[in-house]
Amino acid sequence: MTRIDDTFARLRQHGKKGFVSYIMAGDPDLETSLAVMKGLPAAGVDIIELGMPFTDPMADGPTIQLAGQRALESGQTLEKTLHMAREFRKDDSTTPIVMMGYYNPIYSHGVDSFLTDAKAAGIDGLIVVDLPPEEDSELCLPAQAAGLNFIRLATPTTDAKRLPKVLQNTSGFVYYVSITGITGAAAAQSVDVAPEVARIKASTDLPVIVGFGITTPEQAKAIASVADGCVVGSAIVKDIGSGMSVQDVLAKVAALASGAHAA
Repeated sequence: MTRIDDTFARLRQHGKKGFVSYIMAGDPDLETSLAVMKGLPAAGVDIIELGMPFTDPMADGPTIQLAGQRALESGQTLEKTLHMAREFRKDDSTTPIVMMGYYNPIYSHGVDSFLTDAKAAGIDGLIVVDLPPEEDSELCLPAQAAGLNFIRLATPTTDAKRLPKVLQNTSGFVYYVSITGITGAAAAQSVDVAPEVARIKASTDLPVIVGFGITTPEQAKAIASVADGCVVGSAIVKDIGSGMSVQDVLAKVAALASGAHAA
């Protein structure tokens, strides 16, 4: 049982849906992003997705691309991202942290070293968007052997033939991408999401969390009501990028979390 498993068990016990938030590590700088990260659990966040900045984020829209650029320009590295997790763990031993991003920084760090360092830093899971199931031996299987969940994305184009392959070595939860295209590009619609979530849940006992296209508490509630919870990323990252204070960012996050928890 990982912290992610424990979190969903607790949510089920209380009849609640989960709220997952994404922030880019080091955006706009290490100090600010760490302050936001430390405030997320009190704002109602159940699981934190911590973005690893990368120079070529092909699945991300302009908002998260710019966040990654700001982070890199401020000197953020993979080691500093792991440092953020270690600092967070000094005060919080229960909130799951999922590192999300692309394989290149992990490959450059060295897979074995990365998994050792990530586990020691208190990381619970990985979402690596450019490693398909055909490459499971590269990172997915070693990660699971190290005690980390490997969370896979399913999308509207993941058909019945492809879905079993996607679910094969997935653990923790399934991240359903509610729209086709990049992050922050369109609004998620619960009427479209509901049958897709049901289709995935017919093939797995894992929780299904829906992300992409959720920007308001009302949308968070609507999407969480047809899934096991929702993820908000671009809307939070946009507020951080606008120069909003940490306190005001966390207030916006709390409103989004309340929406999801009201589902």
